[in-house]
Amino acid sequence: MTYDPVSANPLHGNPLKSRADVEKALHDLFNPLLPFFSEGGARVRLDGAAAHFDRAAADLEGFARPLWGLTPLAAGGGRFDHWELYRRGLANGTDPEHPEYWGTVNSTDQRMVELAAIGFTMRLLPDKVWQPLSQQAKSNLAAYLKHARSFDYADNNWKFFRILVDLGLEECGVEFDRSLTEKYLEELDAFYLGDGWYRDGNVRRIDHYIPFAMHFYGLIYAALAKGDDKRVAAYKERATLFAKDIRHWFDEDGGTLAFGRSLTYRFACGGIWGALAFADLEALPWGEIKGQYMRHLRWWADKPIANRDGVLSVGYGYPNLFMSESYNSAGSPYWALKAFLPLALPADHPFWTAEESKAVTDDAPIPLKHPGMVMMHTPGNVVALSSGQQNWQMRHGSEKYAKFIYSSRYGFSVEVDERAYNMGAFDGALAFSDDGRHYRVRENNEVAQIAGDTLFARWKPWTDVTVETWLLPASPWHIRVHRITTPRTLHATEGGFAIERADLNADTYIDEPGSGAAKSETDVSAIVDLAGQREGRAHRPYPNTNLIASKTIVPQLRGEISAGTTVLMTAAMALPAGDAAEAALRQPPEAPDITELEALFAREGVDVSAILVPERF
Repeated sequence: MTYDPVSANPLHGNPLKSRADVEKALHDLFNPLLPFFSEGGARVRLDGAAAHFDRAAADLEGFARPLWGLTPLAAGGGRFDHWELYRRGLANGTDPEHPEYWGTVNSTDQRMVELAAIGFTMRLLPDKVWQPLSQQAKSNLAAYLKHARSFDYADNNWKFFRILVDLGLEECGVEFDRSLTEKYLEELDAFYLGDGWYRDGNVRRIDHYIPFAMHFYGLIYAALAKGDDKRVAAYKERATLFAKDIRHWFDEDGGTLAFGRSLTYRFACGGIWGALAFADLEALPWGEIKGQYMRHLRWWADKPIANRDGVLSVGYGYPNLFMSESYNSAGSPYWALKAFLPLALPADHPFWTAEESKAVTDDAPIPLKHPGMVMMHTPGNVVALSSGQQNWQMRHGSEKYAKFIYSSRYGFSVEVDERAYNMGAFDGALAFSDDGRHYRVRENNEVAQIAGDTLFARWKPWTDVTVETWLLPASPWHIRVHRITTPRTLHATEGGFAIERADLNADTYIDEPGSGAAKSETDVSAIVDLAGQREGRAHRPYPNTNLIASKTIVPQLRGEISAGTTVLMTAAMALPAGDAAEAALRQPPEAPDITELEALFAREGVDVSAILVPERF
């Protein structure tokens, strides 16, 4: 037998049905880290890859991030045998004279991020990490935290990190300057858009940082703050509204929408459900909240997400540095342990005693104005039609934010060679080339609107080329209409959903005029030209480009775009293999009337919230 990489996943084989199962999962995830703690306990270094910040900060990341799970475990009465290791690490990491000192914060710094977990732990477990320390160690730790919080935090969810440190200092009786505490809370409130949605700073994007950061930290604050009743009530009210929308980012099997940055945090995406429980907030029926939470953990249990030693890899569905961010060190994936917040709750809490209920899905499309999405639930999948957002700071920002479609089952792909137009995956995207080698895709929008369950965007791949795109649900298909105005001839490639490819090319590939399709053992994906005769192909892009499957097939339509104005109309879909998929293949939707689409947006179109922020360069 050959090595099965799934077997290294610490969640593999765990039924993840009960509180005891979740507690075991946490231990199984943490224990592989023990050999990598430094002698003084302050640093955890897992491999030689680098992030943009210094090595000391990366080592602190490896040390601190497991606390997001270990702290709730102990707060809920669970056993953890290594608190002495953590006490030693806290003492040495904050001692300027010790060789494992974490380094001094002198500006906005990654250490600020990681210190939030320490503040959280000091708030919940002072008897574990504060009271047993020597007076000198207490003084060093307090001084380190107070010094770090004297600098400006990034103007986004980072402001919560200072608030969490404040909670810890307050619990441990440390005096500190509170002048910025209220100011930061007010600035965080300024990011609130309405209907439960925030943005993560003054940016043109709304992604998983809303559930696993803005609401996650807000609900922790709501559970732990003292004497801020008005804000606590607001946080709970917003989270209640948000839960009704964000459940549609999860499919019936527990998979979540693969969209945006920081997806290497994996099951942190399910942290919103645990945070609702931690704050004792029944935003949805407890059975639904528990079902969303447990299904999400189970979804990860059969993925090869760990290295051979059981250490979580950078990647998503498998180890993959292509999709990583510049701020991902080897310790970064352990923000996934934020999902274990409910372990702070006793076994008789209604979250744990409730029977799981099925996911709430809807046959009708669900429009979400703030992120500019229309959600479609299909078997084992949720699809987001996306008006497109902007992120020029992140690696592969266009792929993570500006495709037309995103999916939980099929993920999305990142491009790995900007000089290989013919090999591009371009799933969920429309790519143009004017030389057959380089290409342009959507990076941002001039306009992004929603009208009912239909989306519109206007964007420019070049300054002299304009594309107007309408997206329409037609479940299980969706329709894309593109009106392209160009002064010169271009070539265009448009992709459908990427599905997993078998070894030895043991799949069915359909290349026809006007359509491309692929059939694997598990899935069917197709793209159809509803107006015109672009050439169809079932394309095999470079390996390790898709977030979920390391080798994929992407049906594409390809053809020349003449100078002037051209209208393209496309339908695409992907379904699990079976009779329903075959029936859908035989019944693609009809082309819409572009005049009616224009009239719809003239009458009902409203701006997508994600676009309503000034651009930053």
